[in-house]
Amino acid sequence: MEQSPESVWKQCLEIIRDNISRQSFKTWFAPLKAVGLEQEGELTKLTVQLPSQFYYEWLEEHYFALLRKTITKVLGPQGRLFYDIVIEKDDAETGYEGASMHLPARRPANEPAAPSSSPPPDLPPVTPGYSAPRKLAAPSFSAVPGSPTEPIANPFVIPGIRKADIDSKLNPNYTFERFIEGDCNRLARSAALAIAQQPGATSFNPFLVYGGVGLGKTHLIQAIGNYLKANRKAESVLYVSSERFTTEFVQAIQNNRASDFSLFYRQIDLLIIDDVQFFGKKEKTQEEFFHIFNALHQSGKQIVLSADRPPRDIQGIEERLLSRFQWGLSADLQMPELETRIAILRRKAEDDGIVINDEIIEFVAHHIKSNIRELEGALIRLLAHATLHKREIDLPLAKEVLRDLIKDARVSLTIEQIQNVVCDYFGIPEDLVRAKTRKREVVQARQVAMHFCKKLTQHSLKTIGLHFGGRDHSTVIHACQSVQNQIETDPKFRDMIEEIHHKIEVRSR
Repeated sequence: MEQSPESVWKQCLEIIRDNISRQSFKTWFAPLKAVGLEQEGELTKLTVQLPSQFYYEWLEEHYFALLRKTITKVLGPQGRLFYDIVIEKDDAETGYEGASMHLPARRPANEPAAPSSSPPPDLPPVTPGYSAPRKLAAPSFSAVPGSPTEPIANPFVIPGIRKADIDSKLNPNYTFERFIEGDCNRLARSAALAIAQQPGATSFNPFLVYGGVGLGKTHLIQAIGNYLKANRKAESVLYVSSERFTTEFVQAIQNNRASDFSLFYRQIDLLIIDDVQFFGKKEKTQEEFFHIFNALHQSGKQIVLSADRPPRDIQGIEERLLSRFQWGLSADLQMPELETRIAILRRKAEDDGIVINDEIIEFVAHHIKSNIRELEGALIRLLAHATLHKREIDLPLAKEVLRDLIKDARVSLTIEQIQNVVCDYFGIPEDLVRAKTRKREVVQARQVAMHFCKKLTQHSLKTIGLHFGGRDHSTVIHACQSVQNQIETDPKFRDMIEEIHHKIEVRSR
């Protein structure tokens, strides 16, 4: 019985599926279809259609041995694989139409060339500025049509250009040495350092850092890139904001350079994308990044991302992309506790060459709690005012200059006072929140009390945990996150928290 191209390729796919991961199979082989099976002399030629030139390069580089063995097993020792590569792709309704090129899969070095009418390996360009693999030259193009003198910030480097010459766009001041570690960021910093030491070799791929404005996300993710460059752990590193990525992608489409754009990003060893939440509702950008993500991940390259919220809370992102964001590790950055804020201010004063009294530093740290950016901004403002008005930096000056940033200090709340108010509200004895019981009402009271202790006192997470039966700081982090999630999703719970907050404020007066 004569075999059809489809039946032969189906047999091949069954073998391939058993030898690679499910995700690799879905990405690189499921989209392919057989379009020809013919006998030419002693050879049996199976032709498979590829959707782009990139597929050809990837299959030849990563799956040549597997394809060779599979074809031999299905068609015998005289079986050969050929590719029909689509150059232009019409819309989804009409399928693949337009130009294509036909070429054989790579042959072992000692095998003579098979008789074929196919073009020689040194092929003509398939798209403007794009030739056969490893035969490419750097293109010349402008950022916007009609603006020939203004190049795109990251020219799409393609094979033939040294990857080490790619501008990483990193800020050299963002290093691990200058990143102050505390309870608020210890997990994220430790994971980032592990990635920097072994990029692509840990289970933290991708690595997504999330947190509010000014908490050090950009500093931390760029520190990974700077470490890799300083220690030559990667040949090419690139930091880019999500807005920049989108802008460059749009410009590439306008200039018919989408293929070069894709190739450029697929060759990066460490790709850092800042603020991925801004990919929301940008469907074409998401699709392009999805394919770039897959290509980098499959080839063991490291991907580092940042966002202003956990992956599950990012709106307007396709589910398939969100799931990939969660493949590796997601780590959050919390608002820095008092000790960390003091250390940050001391480092800032040291960097600026200013000697400042510990009393002033502690005053600023006690009253500026929202984020690191505002904290450093307060110190800069204080230093600038003192310099311009030739005044000594003292406590009266600090109170005068920062009065619109701080509130008058209230009587300090204790953890015990907060526990008392919360337990009174829930109608349970105070000793239960310090006990090991896991009753639902006690757990909720304990988490709410921890939330207010972190929000309204200057105590570290470790200290708060000790006041709740010797619990670990990670338990406090989990409690605060659980309460915050409920506040954002449950209006009744939010009203309850506001009511308890009012009772605590009354107690502090």
